[in-house]
Amino acid sequence: MARQRSIIKLGGTIGGITFYKSKDGYLAREKGGISADRIRTDPAFQRTRENGAEFGRAGKAGKVLRNSIRQLLQNLNDSRMVSRLTKEMIKVVQMDAINPRGLRNVIDGEAELLIGFDFNSNGKLGNTLYAPWEKTLDRATGEAGVSFAPFVPDQMITAPGGTTHFKLTAAAMEIDFENESYVAPTGESAVLLWDSTLTAALDIPLQLTEGSTHPLFLALGVEFYQQVNGVNYPLKNGTYNALKLVDVIG
Repeated sequence: MARQRSIIKLGGTIGGITFYKSKDGYLAREKGGISADRIRTDPAFQRTRENGAEFGRAGKAGKVLRNSIRQLLQNLNDSRMVSRLTKEMIKVVQMDAINPRGLRNVIDGEAELLIGFDFNSNGKLGNTLYAPWEKTLDRATGEAGVSFAPFVPDQMITAPGGTTHFKLTAAAMEIDFENESYVAPTGESAVLLWDSTLTAALDIPLQLTEGSTHPLFLALGVEFYQQVNGVNYPLKNGTYNALKLVDVIG
């Protein structure tokens, strides 16, 4: 892959070289490669087919996870989130010690590896929220959620310039990766002032299916607003909003 540096930027194929625009700028690469039919049938590409199958399985699993909390992800802004999540899902799949290469999957892998995944690399929860909190994620009862003791917002939450208000969010996800379905209740606090006034205790309770056999996930996030004439406007279209997987039971 080469970067185009001329004043005139090209698009298309000339003399076996393909010119195109990407998120990284205007690039060029040589056209060609191995045919898809050969990759599908040639024994020499068995490892490639196995890797491709597992990559596809990881990508589908990541999509199901994202879909389960789409309403919260719409308030974030990270163009590379999908690729980052797929990369982590591949690690989960590769930890499957039951199935052979090419057939490994998320269900038999180590979903707990996803604990700590930030859906927004521009606004990580660990760099934003410092107030002590407790989590609940119980397979037997289906109970889930987060709770906060009273805290002073401008001391315990690092907010971007212009912030006047904030909101805490949470989601619990019970995901059937095989059938690509889920149960995913979400909850949130009220929109609160970001100031030096002590908050009340905050609790965001969520409920999943009792005794579920599917992987369980718990996410915690914070969103920022600027209030103008009584209307709360999201800051920077979600650039600084945070959302993180804080617990997983595989």
